[in-house]
Amino acid sequence: MAQICQVCGKGPQFGNNISHAHNISRRRWNVNLRPVKAKVEGGAKRIRVCTRCIKAGKIVKA
Repeated sequence: MAQICQVCGKGPQFGNNISHAHNISRRRWNVNLRPVKAKVEGGAKRIRVCTRCIKAGKIVKA
């Protein structure tokens, strides 16, 4: 399942792991998503929302 917030559209970011010996490998930082039952278009629906949207009050919990 895609690691994308269904409210703001935030997705994973990419970068590098750098070891003490300066070996470089790719890594990714995933979004902190939570399944939330929210009011969407009048009805209750389970959506995956990042914690920043939950804290900001961008959703109304059902």
